[in-house]
Amino acid sequence: MSKKVLVVDDDPDVRSFVVTVLEENQYMPLTAQDGIEGFEMIEKERPDLVILDVLMPRGSGIRLYRQLKTNENLKKIPVIMFTGIALRSFLKSQKALDEFKGGEVPEPDIYLEKPVTPEELVAAIKKKLD
Repeated sequence: MSKKVLVVDDDPDVRSFVVTVLEENQYMPLTAQDGIEGFEMIEKERPDLVILDVLMPRGSGIRLYRQLKTNENLKKIPVIMFTGIALRSFLKSQKALDEFKGGEVPEPDIYLEKPVTPEELVAAIKKKLD
């Protein structure tokens, strides 16, 4: 059975791009348009990987990332952050620090800054799943 990959991004064009890349590489794509919907999908579907945007209007990627990394049942699910924000900015952002209540913000498994080529995305996915 192919591995399930959840794409959480508020931009329909980005979701479409990632879904196409996933399908072309025999992964089963799941999608959510914000962090709230994403968390519901994670609990229901238990994906093998989450590709997560940071800035979304409803349920930020930072909040969803914290929910994953602080939940005993979910923290082993690998996360690829796929965003337009530089990694250093993400790790130092007040919003990220607030979400982790002064604790250290765990570095994402893989952090991709948009835009990326399909080949770069596939390489990142394979690194976590194969």
